[in-house]
Amino acid sequence: MAAGEGMRLRPLTARWPKPVLPIDGRPVLATLLHELRHAGCARVWVVTGHLAEQVERLVGDGGAFGVEVRIAHQPRVLGSADAVQRALGAGAGLPCLVVAADTVFRRGDVELFRQTFAGSAAAGAIAVRTDPPPGPGRHAVEVRDGRVAAIGPEAPGELSGAPLWGVGPAVAERLCLDREPYELENAYLAALAAGETVLGITIGKTRDLTDPLDLVEENFPYLIGT
Repeated sequence: MAAGEGMRLRPLTARWPKPVLPIDGRPVLATLLHELRHAGCARVWVVTGHLAEQVERLVGDGGAFGVEVRIAHQPRVLGSADAVQRALGAGAGLPCLVVAADTVFRRGDVELFRQTFAGSAAAGAIAVRTDPPPGPGRHAVEVRDGRVAAIGPEAPGELSGAPLWGVGPAVAERLCLDREPYELENAYLAALAAGETVLGITIGKTRDLTDPLDLVEENFPYLIGT
């Protein structure tokens, strides 16, 4: 999902879309595409919107990253569930991984997540982490015996949802059944309410650009060679 406006990163994202901004001197989306290749993903649907031409110029056909990239376009801010639905409409199959194009994961975590989800019969999966913890923009996720029990501000525990999901048919059929903006979380809540199994897969620390200062903090060690 690479269509967002990145409002909290303004004024930077008035000129550059968030996925092309760097962490460790490399565009976040470039790092993510390499991770998806290492995880065994051969095809990647990139959903673009805000400043789409910059994102599409970066990814090209995916050959530079060892994957096949196909583009789906979101014409306006319609939410994460709509972005997934547009990728599915453009030919992405189920089950699939969904990932936000603005997060750097610990090396190997995307592969671990894919293998765990692929080896299950679960309706879906949500990546969870302790760092960063629940907070603004990061809902808490309660996990019991490897399964998601609750999602949202009232969920107990120290785990927060990471922007990495596994989507199976039982989650996909519940996309965009609420009001705009259509959020992916609501499809999982509906699946849980129907008694479906959603895995909670613990991963390591994730890195993201939330405000302009993060751009300096995430790249300064790289720039000074430490």
